Amino acid sequence: MFRKWLAQAEGFALAEMDGFGGNCQWSSVSTPLAPLLNHPDDDGDLTPAQCAVMLPRLEEILNHRAPDDSDPVRRRHIEAVSELVTVLRVCVDKDVELIFG
Repeated sequence: MFRKWLAQAEGFALAEMDGFGGNCQWSSVSTPLAPLLNHPDDDGDLTPAQCAVMLPRLEEILNHRAPDDSDPVRRRHIEAVSELVTVLRVCVDKDVELIFG
């Protein structure tokens, strides 16, 4: 659900993408979040450079949230973005990979 929400924020439907039930290739979308959205939850890594590219867009998503959002699902997604931003900052600052496992 989190990836679906992020893809929607980026202007496309995750279900239309290759690997998520659709036929659209990832090269057809222009988003700095593609490495995250098209990544398995339990394997692999993201490089510090990939983290650095994604960080500004995720911070922008955080900055455009409604402060009094009453939707609990949206609030949880925003909390997840906030946590992810913290982790990405550490990866960039320490020049280490974000490892999924």
